Amino acid sequence: MNQKTSLLARIASGSLVLKIIGGIILGVILASVSTTGAQSVAFLGSLFVGALKAIAPVLVFVLVASSIANQKKDSHTNMRPIIALYLLGTFAAALTAVIFSFAFPTTLMLATGIEGSNPPQGITEVLNTLLFKIVDNPVNALLTGNYIGILVWGAGLGITMHHASDSTKQMLADLSDAVSNIVRFVIRLAPIGIFGLVAATFAETGFDALAGYAQLLVVLVGAMLFIALIINPMIVYAKIKRNPYPLVFKCLRESGVTAFFTRSSAANIPVNMALCEQLNLHKDTYSVSIPLGATINMGGAAITITVLTLAAAHTLNIPVDFMTALLLSVVASISACGASGVAGGSLLLIPLACSLFGISNDVAMQVVAVGFIIGVIQDSAETALNSSTDVIFTAAACEAAEAKEAAQIS
Repeated sequence: MNQKTSLLARIASGSLVLKIIGGIILGVILASVSTTGAQSVAFLGSLFVGALKAIAPVLVFVLVASSIANQKKDSHTNMRPIIALYLLGTFAAALTAVIFSFAFPTTLMLATGIEGSNPPQGITEVLNTLLFKIVDNPVNALLTGNYIGILVWGAGLGITMHHASDSTKQMLADLSDAVSNIVRFVIRLAPIGIFGLVAATFAETGFDALAGYAQLLVVLVGAMLFIALIINPMIVYAKIKRNPYPLVFKCLRESGVTAFFTRSSAANIPVNMALCEQLNLHKDTYSVSIPLGATINMGGAAITITVLTLAAAHTLNIPVDFMTALLLSVVASISACGASGVAGGSLLLIPLACSLFGISNDVAMQVVAVGFIIGVIQDSAETALNSSTDVIFTAAACEAAEAKEAAQIS
C-alpha cells in the first residue's frame, strides 16, 4: 500500500513539462489512429480550459486586492519598468513584422467573409470600449473576464482596505492562498487537458488546410520566433546584464507550451502566476503585471495584424512605404488592448488596420477569414509569445530592481 502511495505521489510531483509533452504525443497518436476517438476526448481539453478561465478572474481579483491591502510602506512594485518593457516589446514586434513583410512579400488567396464578426470601426471606438471596461460592474467583469475592470476594482478594494484591521488583511491573504492552491491543482491537470486539446485539433483540422498558406505561416511564425529567441533576450540582457536564455527558455517551456495549446492568454494567467511564484518574484508585482500583460502586452498581436494587413496590401498591389507601415501597425497593435475581449482577438483588428491603408471592409473581412483558417498555428504561436513574454519581462524588471537595491546597500 505504501509503495502504491509512493508511486502516485511521485507521479503527481513529477515534471509537469514532461507530462505535457507526453500528453501532446498521445494526442497526436490518438488523432492519427482514430478520428472518432480523438473527438470523443475533446471534452477533456474544454474542461481544462474552462477551469482555467473560470478561476483566473477570481484569482486576479483576490490577489490584487490582497497584495495592495497588505503592501508595506517601503515596498516597490516595479510596475513602471514592466509597462515600459511591454511597450518596447510591442514596438519591437511591430518593427520586426514590417521588416519580415518587406523582406518576404506575401500575397493571399482571399476566402469568403466571416459572418457575424463585428470588428471595431475606428480607434475612437476601441478607446471608448477600453474606457467602459474600466467602469464595468465588478460582478460582470468577473463573469465576462474583463481584466481591465477586474484590475481596477481589485486595486480599489485593496487601497480602501489598506488601513483595515490586521485580521481583515489576514483574511484576504488567506483567501488569496486558498485560491492559489486551487489554481495549483488545476494546473497539475494540464497534461490531461492538453491531451484532449491536441487530439481534437488534429482530428478536426489537421494541417491540409494550411498547405496553401505555407509562406504566410512561415513569415508569421518566423517573426514570432525572432522576437522570442532574439529580440526578447536582447531586451532582457539590457535589463539584467547576464545571460538571458535560461530565463527565456524556462518561460517558453513552462508558460509558452500551455499557452500554445490553450490559445488563451486569460486561461494562461494562473499558469503564469504559478511560474512567477516558482521564480520567487514579488507577489505585489506579478499579481498586477501578469493580468495587465495579458491585456496590453500585445507583441504577438502586433505581428499578426501587421503581417496580414501588409499581405493584403501586397495582394492588391497597394504601394506602402516602410515608415507608414510601421506607424500604422504600431497604432493598430496598441489599440488591441481595447478589443482584447472581443471574440477573434487580434484578427478583428485587421479591418481597422486595413482601413488605414484604404482597403475596403469587404476585402479586410476576407483577410480575417484567412486568419481563422491559419488560426490553429497563428493564434497558438501568438498566444504563446504574448503570455510567455509577460513572465519574462516581469522577471527581468524584478531582478534588475533587486540588483539595484543590492548595489545601493553595498
